[in-house]
Amino acid sequence: MGRSPRCLFECHIDSFLSKDKESIFGILCDRYHGDSLTTTREAWSGEIEVLQNALMTWKGSDGHIILEYDIPRLGKRIDAVLLLHGIVFCLEFKVGEKDIHEADIDQVLDYALDLKNFHQFSQDRLIVPILIPTKHKSHTSIIRASVYDDRVVNPLVTGDDGITEVISDILREYPNEGTVNKDWVISPYAPTPTIIEAARTLYESHSVEDITRHEADKVTTDNTIAYILDVIHRSKANREKSICFVTGVPGAGKTLVGLDVAVKQTYQGSDKPVEDEGAVYLSGNGPLVAVLNEALARDNYEKCKARGEKKKITDSRREVGKFIQIIHRYRDNMLAKIKNPVENGMLEIDPDKAVRQQGSGYGEVEHVAIFDEAQRSWTHKRLADYLKRGGTYGNKLKVPNFPMSEAAFLIWSLDQREDWATIICLVGGGQEINTGEAGISEWIRALNEKFTHWKVYISPKLTEAEYAEGKVNELLENNDNVTYSEDLHLGVTLRSYRAEKLSAFVHSMLAIDGNASDIYAQIKDNYHIMLTRDMEKARRWLHERVRGTERTGVLITKESARYKPLGIHVLESDDENAVHWFLDDKFDTRSSNYLEDAATEIQVQGLELDYTCLLWDADMRYVDGAWKYYTWSRQKSEWVKLEANTESKKDRMQYMLNAYRVLLTRARAGMIICVPEGNAHKNVSGYWEDRTRLPEFYDGTYEYLKSLGLEEI
Repeated sequence: MGRSPRCLFECHIDSFLSKDKESIFGILCDRYHGDSLTTTREAWSGEIEVLQNALMTWKGSDGHIILEYDIPRLGKRIDAVLLLHGIVFCLEFKVGEKDIHEADIDQVLDYALDLKNFHQFSQDRLIVPILIPTKHKSHTSIIRASVYDDRVVNPLVTGDDGITEVISDILREYPNEGTVNKDWVISPYAPTPTIIEAARTLYESHSVEDITRHEADKVTTDNTIAYILDVIHRSKANREKSICFVTGVPGAGKTLVGLDVAVKQTYQGSDKPVEDEGAVYLSGNGPLVAVLNEALARDNYEKCKARGEKKKITDSRREVGKFIQIIHRYRDNMLAKIKNPVENGMLEIDPDKAVRQQGSGYGEVEHVAIFDEAQRSWTHKRLADYLKRGGTYGNKLKVPNFPMSEAAFLIWSLDQREDWATIICLVGGGQEINTGEAGISEWIRALNEKFTHWKVYISPKLTEAEYAEGKVNELLENNDNVTYSEDLHLGVTLRSYRAEKLSAFVHSMLAIDGNASDIYAQIKDNYHIMLTRDMEKARRWLHERVRGTERTGVLITKESARYKPLGIHVLESDDENAVHWFLDDKFDTRSSNYLEDAATEIQVQGLELDYTCLLWDADMRYVDGAWKYYTWSRQKSEWVKLEANTESKKDRMQYMLNAYRVLLTRARAGMIICVPEGNAHKNVSGYWEDRTRLPEFYDGTYEYLKSLGLEEI
C-alpha cells in the first residue's frame, strides 16, 4: 500500500479487502488536508464498507483501488477509481440517496471525460463511469458505448447491492482489455482549463500547478511567468520602472499568465497577501471581469459554506473584487487624486485629495499592474471626450482638457511611485474590435515621448504586422531601454486542447493566403469544424456533442443584423447577462447551452466554450477572392457597403475582420459555422420576399469555407 500525491489512499485489491474498515477510514482522515466535515466522514465510512462487500468477487485478481483521486482541472476528487482487467471504473457515491439526479450523472461523466482527455495512462483505456446512490433499488442493465467512439461508456447507475453485478456485466462485455499501466495513479495529468476554471484554481490555492495541458513539445507559459517575475524582482532591487509586452496567439494563455503573475506576486508563497508587494489584474473587458469575479465569488462562497463558515455572497464578491478589477474603475480611482481642472496640459497629484481619500481606496497604486488586452486601451481623443462629458451619461467626474491617452495615463499612474513599479501589458494580435481602441502603438509612443526612464521588455513578435500596425521597429529604433526576449511570446494555443494549430488556420482563412486548407487538413482529425446552412442542424450538432457540464453557445458579430428569421436573439450587452450566459447551468434558459441568445465578440473576448456555433451574417462576405464589408442601416432597412476611402472606415473594416477572428477562436473542442441560405423567394408581384437576405449575400462565403475542406452537414 502506498500513497500518491494525487489521492488519499490506494492499494492492491487484496490488501483493501483484508484491511479493517476503521484503519482505512483513519488513513483517509489523517491524509485529508483541513477539517473533514461530519458528512464527509460518514460518506467515507459508508463507501469503504460498500466497496469491501462489492469487490470480494475479485479477491485474488490483479485489481487496484484508489480513493479520493484528484481531478485538478475540476478542482474535485473522484470518490473511487477501480482498475480491473484493463478497465478504469470511476465510482461516484451518493451515500444514503435513493433518487437519480441529472447533475450527479453529469458529475461522474465529467470525471470520466477528464481522465480520457487529460490523463495520459487513461487515454487508450476503456473508462466506465458508475453513479452509486446507495439506496437506489435497481441498476442499469443495458451497457451502451458512447456515440463518440472514444471508449467512454455511457454512465451506469446502481444502488449498493448492484455494484458487483454491474462490474461483472462490464467485464463480460469487454473481456479483452489487457492491463492498466502499473503507474496509473501517478500518470502525467495535464488538463487544459477554461479561464474560469484556471482562475478558480489560482484564487483558491494561490498556485498554477497542474492546470495547463499542451500537445506541442513545449509550451512557454512557465517560461513567460518566470521571466516576468524576474523583471519584477530586478525592478524592486534596482528601484526602477519597467514594462513588459507579452504577445500570444489567441487562446495561448495570456490571461492565465496575467492571473498567475498577479497571484504569485501578491502572495509570494504565503497564505496572506504580502503587504505593499501586491499586483492587480486589470481588464477593460467588462464581461470578462464580471464573469470571472462572479465565478470566483460563487466558488468561494460555496466552499466557505461547505466548511461551515458563515459568509454572505456579497462578502465573497467584495474580496474577489480586489484581485480582478475593471480598468475603468482603477483609472477613476487615480483620476480622483489629480488637480482638476488640468492646467497647461500637465497632470499633477492634489496632495489634499490623495491624503484625504487614502482610506477610501485611493491610496498609492500597486507596485505591479497587469493590463489584459492592452491593445484595447483608449486613444487620447476617446478618453478626453469621455472625461469632458463626465462619462457615458455625464454622471461621473468631469475632467476637461485631459492631456493623455489611456495608455500614457496608466503608465503615469504607476510612475507616481517613488520607489519602483512594473507594468505587464498582455497583447492580443489582431483583436482590436472597438472604435477608439488605440492599439499597442500608443503605449510605445508614451514610453518614447514621456517616460524615457522606463525599461522596456518586449516580445520580438510585437514587430509583426498584426501588432501596432507593423510599426514597432520604427517606433522603438531610438529607444535605448529596449530588451527583446522570446520568453515574452506565447506561441501555442491552450484553449483548443485538440488543435494547437487552430489559430494558424483562422489567421490563414481570414487572410485568404492560400494555406488554410493545408493547415486544416493537419487538425481536422482532432478538431472538427463543420459547415451548414441550416441553423436547426447546427443546434442539433451542438446538442449531440456536449456531455456532462460541457458548455456550448451561439456566437455572432455585433455588426450582424438579420438573425431573427433564424430564431436567434442577441444577448443584451449588460454584464449581468454575460454572467448568466457563461455560468448558469443547462437548466437555466439564460444559459448559453439553450442556444437561443447569441453572444457577440464584445461579450466573449477572453472567455471560451467547449463547442460553438458561429452564425455568419452578411456583414462580411467573400466576393471574388476578397472580403467585402457591409453595415446595417436601420433607417433604410438595407445593407450598406463600406468603402476604404477614409481612415475611420479602414479601421472599422479591420474591427469587423477582427470580430470574426475572436469568434472563430472561442471553441475548445470543436465548432460549426452556419452560413444561412438567405431567402430566395419572391412575392406574387415578382419582387424579393426579403431583400435583406438574398442568397448572393451568403453564397460566396459558404463556397469559400467549403473549399477549405470543412465538412458539410
